[in-house]
Amino acid sequence: MAVTRFLTGITPSGTPHLGNYAGMIRPAVRASRDAQVESYYFLADYHALIKAHDPERVHRSTLEIAASWLAAGLDPEHVTFYRQSALPEVTELTWFLTCVTGKGLLNRAHAYKASQDKNTEAGREIDDGVTAGLFMYPVLMAADILIFNAHKVPVGRDQIQHIEMARDIASSFNHLYGEHFTLPEAAVEESVATLAGLDGRKMSKSYDNTIPLFTPREQLRKLVSSIVTDSRTPGEPKEVEGSALFQLYQAFAKPEQTESMRRAYADGISWGDAKQALFECIDAEIAPMRAHYDDLMAHPEKVEAALQIGEDRARAKARPFVQALRQAVGLRTLNATHSGKKVTKEAKAALPSFKQYRESDGQFYFKLVDADGRLLLQSTGFAAPKDAGQAIARLQKEAGALGALAAQVQWAEGVDQGMVQAALDALSNAN
Repeated sequence: MAVTRFLTGITPSGTPHLGNYAGMIRPAVRASRDAQVESYYFLADYHALIKAHDPERVHRSTLEIAASWLAAGLDPEHVTFYRQSALPEVTELTWFLTCVTGKGLLNRAHAYKASQDKNTEAGREIDDGVTAGLFMYPVLMAADILIFNAHKVPVGRDQIQHIEMARDIASSFNHLYGEHFTLPEAAVEESVATLAGLDGRKMSKSYDNTIPLFTPREQLRKLVSSIVTDSRTPGEPKEVEGSALFQLYQAFAKPEQTESMRRAYADGISWGDAKQALFECIDAEIAPMRAHYDDLMAHPEKVEAALQIGEDRARAKARPFVQALRQAVGLRTLNATHSGKKVTKEAKAALPSFKQYRESDGQFYFKLVDADGRLLLQSTGFAAPKDAGQAIARLQKEAGALGALAAQVQWAEGVDQGMVQAALDALSNAN
Protein backbone atom coordinates (compact mmCIF):
# COMPACT_ATOMS: atom_id res chain seq x y z
CA MET A 1 0.00 0.00 0.00
CA ALA A 2 1.33 3.46 -0.93
CA VAL A 3 2.83 5.56 1.85
CA THR A 4 2.38 9.33 1.86
CA ARG A 5 5.27 11.47 3.05
CA PHE A 6 4.25 14.38 5.30
CA LEU A 7 6.72 17.07 6.38
CA THR A 8 6.26 19.67 9.11
CA GLY A 9 8.70 22.39 10.16
CA ILE A 10 8.69 24.09 13.56
CA THR A 11 10.62 27.35 13.93
CA PRO A 12 12.33 27.63 17.36
CA SER A 13 11.52 31.24 18.06
CA GLY A 14 9.76 31.09 21.41
CA THR A 15 8.18 28.99 24.15
CA PRO A 16 5.28 26.73 23.01
CA HIS A 17 1.88 27.66 24.38
CA LEU A 18 -1.53 25.97 24.62
CA GLY A 19 -2.54 27.36 21.22
CA ASN A 20 0.48 25.71 19.58
CA TYR A 21 -0.40 22.45 21.31
CA ALA A 22 -4.09 22.33 20.37
CA GLY A 23 -3.60 23.72 16.87
CA MET A 24 -0.48 21.86 15.75
CA ILE A 25 1.36 19.60 18.18
CA ARG A 26 -1.50 17.40 19.37
CA PRO A 27 -3.04 16.70 15.92
CA ALA A 28 0.40 16.18 14.36
CA VAL A 29 1.43 13.65 16.99
CA ARG A 30 -1.81 11.75 16.43
CA ALA A 31 -1.26 11.79 12.65
CA SER A 32 2.29 10.49 13.09
CA ARG A 33 0.88 7.19 14.36
CA ASP A 34 -0.84 6.45 11.03
CA ALA A 35 0.89 3.47 9.42
CA GLN A 36 0.17 4.87 5.95
CA VAL A 37 2.01 8.12 6.68
CA GLU A 38 5.77 8.63 6.63
CA SER A 39 6.32 11.64 8.89
CA TYR A 40 9.14 14.15 8.95
CA TYR A 41 9.30 16.78 11.70
CA PHE A 42 12.17 19.23 11.77
CA LEU A 43 13.28 22.12 13.92
CA ALA A 44 13.70 24.98 11.46
CA ASP A 45 16.64 26.58 13.24
CA TYR A 46 18.05 28.11 10.03
CA HIS A 47 14.71 29.86 9.54
CA ALA A 48 14.84 31.15 13.12
CA LEU A 49 18.00 33.10 12.31
CA ILE A 50 16.08 35.34 9.91
CA LYS A 51 14.52 37.22 12.81
CA ALA A 52 16.10 35.87 16.01
CA HIS A 53 19.57 37.26 16.56
CA ASP A 54 20.01 36.23 20.19
CA PRO A 55 22.09 32.99 20.12
CA GLU A 56 21.07 31.94 23.62
CA ARG A 57 17.39 32.41 22.83
CA VAL A 58 17.66 30.33 19.66
CA HIS A 59 19.46 27.58 21.58
CA ARG A 60 16.99 27.65 24.47
CA SER A 61 13.96 27.71 22.20
CA THR A 62 15.29 24.76 20.20
CA LEU A 63 15.55 22.73 23.39
CA GLU A 64 12.11 23.83 24.65
CA ILE A 65 10.35 23.01 21.39
CA ALA A 66 12.11 19.68 20.89
CA ALA A 67 11.32 18.70 24.49
CA SER A 68 7.70 19.78 24.03
CA TRP A 69 7.17 17.57 21.00
CA LEU A 70 8.79 14.60 22.68
CA ALA A 71 6.80 15.12 25.88
CA ALA A 72 3.61 15.35 23.81
CA GLY A 73 4.23 11.87 22.47
CA LEU A 74 6.26 12.22 19.28
CA ASP A 75 8.20 8.95 18.93
CA PRO A 76 11.64 9.40 17.29
CA GLU A 77 11.70 5.69 16.49
CA HIS A 78 8.62 5.99 14.26
CA VAL A 79 9.12 9.42 12.67
CA THR A 80 12.11 11.32 11.35
CA PHE A 81 12.66 14.12 13.90
CA TYR A 82 15.69 16.30 13.26
CA ARG A 83 17.29 19.73 13.28
CA GLN A 84 17.43 21.49 9.94
CA SER A 85 21.00 22.59 10.68
CA ALA A 86 22.11 18.97 11.17
CA LEU A 87 21.70 18.29 7.46
CA PRO A 88 24.37 20.08 5.38
CA GLU A 89 22.58 18.64 2.35
CA VAL A 90 19.76 21.14 2.95
CA THR A 91 22.03 24.12 2.39
CA GLU A 92 23.65 22.51 -0.64
CA LEU A 93 20.24 21.83 -2.13
CA THR A 94 19.23 25.42 -1.32
CA TRP A 95 22.04 26.64 -3.59
CA PHE A 96 21.07 24.26 -6.39
CA LEU A 97 17.52 25.60 -6.18
CA THR A 98 18.65 29.22 -5.87
CA CYS A 99 20.33 28.89 -9.25
CA VAL A 100 17.06 27.95 -10.97
CA THR A 101 14.77 30.38 -9.10
CA GLY A 102 13.75 33.62 -10.77
CA LYS A 103 14.08 36.80 -8.74
CA GLY A 104 10.64 37.80 -9.97
CA LEU A 105 9.16 34.79 -8.17
CA LEU A 106 10.79 35.84 -4.89
CA ASN A 107 9.65 39.43 -5.39
CA ARG A 108 6.08 38.19 -5.06
CA ALA A 109 6.55 36.42 -1.73
CA HIS A 110 4.04 37.66 0.85
CA ALA A 111 6.57 38.20 3.66
CA TYR A 112 8.88 40.24 1.43
CA LYS A 113 6.03 42.33 0.02
CA ALA A 114 4.66 42.93 3.54
CA SER A 115 8.05 44.29 4.63
CA GLN A 116 8.16 46.57 1.61
CA ASP A 117 4.61 47.81 2.23
CA LYS A 118 5.46 48.53 5.87
CA ASN A 119 8.50 50.55 4.81
CA THR A 120 6.48 52.48 2.23
CA GLU A 121 3.83 53.39 4.80
CA ALA A 122 6.55 54.58 7.19
CA GLY A 123 8.25 56.65 4.48
CA ARG A 124 11.42 54.54 4.56
CA GLU A 125 13.46 53.16 1.68
CA ILE A 126 11.52 50.22 0.29
CA ASP A 127 14.05 47.53 1.28
CA ASP A 128 15.09 49.06 4.59
CA GLY A 129 15.84 46.29 7.10
CA VAL A 130 15.14 43.54 4.57
CA THR A 131 17.85 40.89 4.77
CA ALA A 132 18.79 38.44 2.06
CA GLY A 133 17.65 35.76 4.51
CA LEU A 134 14.09 37.12 4.48
CA PHE A 135 14.16 37.46 0.70
CA MET A 136 15.52 33.92 0.17
CA TYR A 137 13.26 32.29 2.76
CA PRO A 138 11.05 30.57 0.13
CA VAL A 139 14.05 28.84 -1.47
CA LEU A 140 15.24 27.43 1.85
CA MET A 141 11.70 26.26 2.56
CA ALA A 142 11.58 24.59 -0.85
CA ALA A 143 14.83 22.76 -0.03
CA ASP A 144 13.35 21.59 3.29
CA ILE A 145 10.42 20.05 1.43
CA LEU A 146 12.22 18.69 -1.62
CA ILE A 147 15.16 17.09 0.21
CA PHE A 148 12.77 14.24 1.11
CA ASN A 149 10.35 14.70 -1.80
CA ALA A 150 7.47 15.25 0.60
CA HIS A 151 4.01 14.66 -0.86
CA LYS A 152 2.08 16.74 1.66
CA VAL A 153 3.02 19.76 3.78
CA PRO A 154 0.48 20.74 6.49
CA VAL A 155 0.23 24.54 6.48
CA GLY A 156 -2.10 27.36 7.34
CA ARG A 157 -3.66 29.33 4.52
CA ASP A 158 -1.01 32.05 4.88
CA GLN A 159 1.67 29.50 3.93
CA ILE A 160 0.05 28.08 0.79
CA GLN A 161 2.04 30.45 -1.40
CA HIS A 162 5.31 28.94 -0.17
CA ILE A 163 4.19 25.47 -1.24
CA GLU A 164 3.21 26.80 -4.65
CA MET A 165 6.63 28.42 -4.94
CA ALA A 166 8.31 25.14 -3.99
CA ARG A 167 6.38 23.46 -6.81
CA ASP A 168 7.50 26.14 -9.27
CA ILE A 169 11.13 25.81 -8.18
CA ALA A 170 11.02 22.00 -8.37
CA SER A 171 9.49 22.18 -11.85
CA SER A 172 12.26 24.52 -13.02
CA PHE A 173 14.93 22.11 -11.77
CA ASN A 174 13.18 19.09 -13.26
CA HIS A 175 12.91 20.85 -16.62
CA LEU A 176 16.65 21.52 -16.72
CA TYR A 177 18.05 18.35 -15.18
CA GLY A 178 15.41 15.61 -15.37
CA GLU A 179 12.65 14.40 -13.08
CA HIS A 180 14.25 14.43 -9.64
CA PHE A 181 11.60 16.11 -7.50
CA THR A 182 8.04 15.26 -6.54
CA LEU A 183 5.79 18.32 -6.69
CA PRO A 184 4.51 18.84 -3.12
CA GLU A 185 0.97 19.73 -2.16
CA ALA A 186 -0.28 21.93 0.66
CA ALA A 187 -2.40 20.07 3.21
CA VAL A 188 -4.67 22.75 4.67
CA GLU A 189 -6.61 21.64 7.74
CA GLU A 190 -9.69 23.83 7.90
CA SER A 191 -10.63 22.66 11.39
CA VAL A 192 -7.29 23.43 13.07
CA ALA A 193 -8.01 24.88 16.49
CA THR A 194 -7.20 28.57 16.96
CA LEU A 195 -7.42 29.22 20.68
CA ALA A 196 -8.23 32.49 22.31
CA GLY A 197 -5.70 33.97 24.71
CA LEU A 198 -6.03 35.56 28.11
CA ASP A 199 -7.54 38.73 26.63
CA GLY A 200 -9.94 37.02 24.21
CA ARG A 201 -7.83 37.65 21.11
CA LYS A 202 -6.04 34.84 19.27
CA MET A 203 -3.43 33.29 21.58
CA SER A 204 -0.14 34.67 20.26
CA LYS A 205 3.25 35.75 21.55
CA SER A 206 2.71 38.96 19.58
CA TYR A 207 -0.21 39.86 21.87
CA ASP A 208 1.55 38.69 25.06
CA ASN A 209 -1.61 36.77 25.97
CA THR A 210 -0.36 33.19 25.94
CA ILE A 211 -0.49 30.36 28.46
CA PRO A 212 2.82 28.48 28.20
CA LEU A 213 2.21 24.82 27.49
CA PHE A 214 4.23 23.45 30.39
CA THR A 215 3.96 26.28 32.88
CA PRO A 216 4.03 24.98 36.51
CA ARG A 217 0.70 23.88 37.95
CA GLU A 218 0.16 26.86 40.26
CA GLN A 219 1.20 29.32 37.58
CA LEU A 220 -1.30 27.66 35.25
CA ARG A 221 -3.99 28.18 37.88
CA LYS A 222 -3.12 31.89 38.14
CA LEU A 223 -3.10 32.37 34.37
CA VAL A 224 -6.47 30.66 33.94
CA SER A 225 -7.87 32.84 36.72
CA SER A 226 -6.75 35.93 34.81
CA ILE A 227 -8.73 35.12 31.63
CA VAL A 228 -10.93 38.10 30.77
CA THR A 229 -14.68 37.48 31.23
CA ASP A 230 -17.74 39.73 31.20
CA SER A 231 -19.53 41.18 34.23
CA ARG A 232 -22.34 38.62 34.45
CA THR A 233 -22.87 37.48 38.01
CA PRO A 234 -23.37 33.97 39.43
CA GLY A 235 -26.84 32.67 38.53
CA GLU A 236 -27.05 34.85 35.45
CA PRO A 237 -27.05 32.85 32.16
CA LYS A 238 -23.87 33.21 30.13
CA GLU A 239 -23.12 32.93 26.41
CA VAL A 240 -20.72 30.31 25.11
CA GLU A 241 -20.34 32.14 21.80
CA GLY A 242 -17.37 34.50 22.02
CA SER A 243 -16.30 33.14 25.41
CA ALA A 244 -12.54 32.58 25.44
CA LEU A 245 -12.93 30.50 28.59
CA PHE A 246 -15.46 28.16 26.98
CA GLN A 247 -13.36 27.83 23.83
CA LEU A 248 -10.34 26.78 25.88
CA TYR A 249 -12.45 24.32 27.84
CA GLN A 250 -13.83 22.79 24.64
CA ALA A 251 -10.28 22.27 23.29
CA PHE A 252 -9.33 20.07 26.25
CA ALA A 253 -12.59 18.53 27.45
CA LYS A 254 -14.33 15.37 26.28
CA PRO A 255 -17.53 15.93 24.28
CA GLU A 256 -19.75 15.03 27.22
CA GLN A 257 -17.84 17.44 29.46
CA THR A 258 -18.24 20.20 26.89
CA GLU A 259 -22.01 19.66 26.77
CA SER A 260 -22.18 19.69 30.56
CA MET A 261 -20.30 23.01 30.62
CA ARG A 262 -22.62 24.40 27.95
CA ARG A 263 -25.58 23.63 30.21
CA ALA A 264 -23.74 25.12 33.19
CA TYR A 265 -23.30 28.36 31.23
CA ALA A 266 -27.04 28.46 30.55
CA ASP A 267 -27.73 27.76 34.24
CA GLY A 268 -25.52 30.67 35.32
CA ILE A 269 -22.31 29.06 36.57
CA SER A 270 -20.02 31.56 38.28
CA TRP A 271 -16.90 32.61 36.42
CA GLY A 272 -14.82 31.42 39.35
CA ASP A 273 -16.27 27.90 39.14
CA ALA A 274 -15.93 27.87 35.34
CA LYS A 275 -12.28 28.86 35.61
CA GLN A 276 -11.64 26.18 38.21
CA ALA A 277 -13.21 23.58 35.93
CA LEU A 278 -11.06 24.82 33.03
CA PHE A 279 -7.89 24.64 35.12
CA GLU A 280 -8.64 21.06 36.21
CA CYS A 281 -9.46 20.02 32.63
CA ILE A 282 -6.25 21.44 31.16
CA ASP A 283 -4.06 20.19 34.00
CA ALA A 284 -5.49 16.66 33.71
CA GLU A 285 -4.14 16.42 30.15
CA ILE A 286 -0.96 18.41 30.58
CA ALA A 287 0.30 17.16 33.96
CA PRO A 288 1.73 13.80 32.76
CA MET A 289 3.39 15.50 29.81
CA ARG A 290 4.67 18.29 32.07
CA ALA A 291 6.52 15.77 34.20
CA HIS A 292 8.13 14.30 31.08
CA TYR A 293 8.95 17.79 29.78
CA ASP A 294 10.55 18.84 33.06
CA ASP A 295 12.70 15.71 32.99
CA LEU A 296 13.80 16.41 29.42
CA MET A 297 14.64 20.02 30.22
CA ALA A 298 16.70 18.85 33.21
CA HIS A 299 18.47 16.28 31.02
CA PRO A 300 19.01 17.84 27.59
CA GLU A 301 21.21 14.91 26.64
CA LYS A 302 17.98 12.88 26.32
CA VAL A 303 16.65 15.39 23.80
CA GLU A 304 19.95 15.32 21.96
CA ALA A 305 19.88 11.52 21.80
CA ALA A 306 16.33 11.58 20.40
CA LEU A 307 17.32 14.07 17.72
CA GLN A 308 20.39 12.03 16.82
CA ILE A 309 18.14 9.09 15.96
CA GLY A 310 16.23 11.17 13.45
CA GLU A 311 19.27 12.98 12.15
CA ASP A 312 21.10 9.75 11.39
CA ARG A 313 18.04 8.54 9.51
CA ALA A 314 17.61 11.86 7.70
CA ARG A 315 21.25 12.03 6.59
CA ALA A 316 21.10 8.43 5.32
CA LYS A 317 18.29 9.53 3.01
CA ALA A 318 19.55 12.98 2.07
CA ARG A 319 23.18 12.12 1.35
CA PRO A 320 22.69 9.75 -1.63
CA PHE A 321 19.91 11.93 -3.03
CA VAL A 322 22.03 15.08 -3.05
CA GLN A 323 24.95 13.09 -4.44
CA ALA A 324 22.70 12.15 -7.36
CA LEU A 325 21.72 15.80 -7.78
CA ARG A 326 25.40 16.79 -7.86
CA GLN A 327 25.85 14.37 -10.73
CA ALA A 328 22.79 15.77 -12.46
CA VAL A 329 23.99 19.39 -12.40
CA GLY A 330 27.51 18.46 -13.51
CA LEU A 331 29.43 18.54 -10.22
CA ARG A 332 31.44 15.42 -11.00
CA THR A 333 35.07 14.33 -10.80
CA LEU A 334 37.09 15.71 -13.70
CA ASN A 335 37.62 12.36 -15.35
CA ALA A 336 33.87 11.75 -15.52
CA THR A 337 32.11 11.50 -18.86
CA HIS A 338 30.37 14.64 -20.12
CA SER A 339 27.19 12.78 -21.08
CA GLY A 340 25.59 13.20 -17.69
CA LYS A 341 24.45 9.57 -17.80
CA LYS A 342 27.47 7.50 -16.89
CA VAL A 343 28.69 7.59 -13.33
CA THR A 344 32.36 7.45 -12.36
CA LYS A 345 33.84 4.83 -10.04
CA GLU A 346 34.20 7.53 -7.38
CA ALA A 347 30.55 8.54 -7.71
CA LYS A 348 29.42 4.93 -7.66
CA ALA A 349 31.34 4.43 -4.43
CA ALA A 350 29.22 7.18 -2.87
CA LEU A 351 25.97 5.50 -3.93
CA PRO A 352 23.98 2.62 -2.44
CA SER A 353 24.56 -0.76 -4.10
CA PHE A 354 22.99 -4.20 -4.46
CA LYS A 355 24.89 -7.33 -3.44
CA GLN A 356 23.72 -10.67 -4.88
CA TYR A 357 24.84 -13.97 -3.36
CA ARG A 358 23.99 -17.64 -2.73
CA GLU A 359 23.50 -19.12 0.73
CA SER A 360 24.16 -22.67 1.95
CA ASP A 361 20.46 -23.50 1.55
CA GLY A 362 20.95 -23.26 -2.21
CA GLN A 363 18.74 -20.17 -2.47
CA PHE A 364 19.81 -16.92 -4.10
CA TYR A 365 19.56 -13.66 -2.17
CA PHE A 366 20.35 -10.00 -2.54
CA LYS A 367 20.73 -7.08 -0.21
CA LEU A 368 20.87 -3.31 -0.61
CA VAL A 369 23.54 -1.42 1.35
CA ASP A 370 24.30 2.29 1.56
CA ALA A 371 27.61 3.91 0.61
CA ASP A 372 29.02 3.08 4.05
CA GLY A 373 28.05 -0.60 3.81
CA ARG A 374 25.07 -0.31 6.15
CA LEU A 375 22.35 -2.87 5.39
CA LEU A 376 19.14 -1.25 4.15
CA LEU A 377 17.17 -4.05 2.50
CA GLN A 378 17.32 -7.85 2.59
CA SER A 379 15.55 -10.21 0.20
CA THR A 380 14.04 -13.61 0.84
CA GLY A 381 15.43 -16.57 -1.10
CA PHE A 382 14.98 -17.09 -4.85
CA ALA A 383 15.24 -20.43 -6.61
CA ALA A 384 17.36 -19.07 -9.47
CA PRO A 385 19.87 -16.18 -9.74
CA LYS A 386 17.96 -14.69 -12.67
CA ASP A 387 14.87 -14.34 -10.43
CA ALA A 388 16.87 -12.37 -7.89
CA GLY A 389 18.38 -10.28 -10.69
CA GLN A 390 14.97 -9.51 -12.14
CA ALA A 391 13.75 -8.35 -8.72
CA ILE A 392 16.77 -6.05 -8.41
CA ALA A 393 16.09 -4.65 -11.88
CA ARG A 394 12.48 -3.95 -10.97
CA LEU A 395 13.47 -2.17 -7.79
CA GLN A 396 15.83 0.09 -9.70
CA LYS A 397 13.58 0.84 -12.65
CA GLU A 398 9.91 0.52 -11.74
CA ALA A 399 7.96 3.04 -9.71
CA GLY A 400 6.09 1.21 -6.99
CA ALA A 401 8.25 -1.92 -7.23
CA LEU A 402 9.08 -1.71 -3.53
CA GLY A 403 5.41 -2.19 -2.69
CA ALA A 404 4.89 -4.84 -5.36
CA LEU A 405 7.78 -6.92 -3.98
CA ALA A 406 6.85 -6.41 -0.34
CA ALA A 407 6.51 -10.16 0.24
CA GLN A 408 10.03 -10.80 -1.03
CA VAL A 409 11.98 -8.03 0.67
CA GLN A 410 12.23 -6.47 4.10
CA TRP A 411 14.20 -3.51 5.39
CA ALA A 412 16.80 -3.90 8.08
CA GLU A 413 16.29 -3.03 11.74
CA GLY A 414 16.34 0.72 12.26
CA VAL A 415 15.57 1.34 8.58
CA ASP A 416 12.18 2.38 7.21
CA GLN A 417 10.61 2.34 3.78
CA GLY A 418 11.50 5.98 3.11
CA MET A 419 15.21 5.29 3.60
CA VAL A 420 15.07 2.36 1.18
CA GLN A 421 13.12 4.35 -1.39
CA ALA A 422 15.60 7.24 -1.17
CA ALA A 423 18.46 4.83 -1.86
CA LEU A 424 16.60 3.36 -4.84
CA ASP A 425 15.86 6.86 -6.14
CA ALA A 426 19.55 7.74 -5.88
CA LEU A 427 20.49 4.66 -7.91
CA SER A 428 17.82 5.36 -10.49
CA ASN A 429 18.87 9.01 -10.87
CA ALA A 430 22.53 7.98 -11.30
CA ASN A 431 21.81 5.51 -14.11
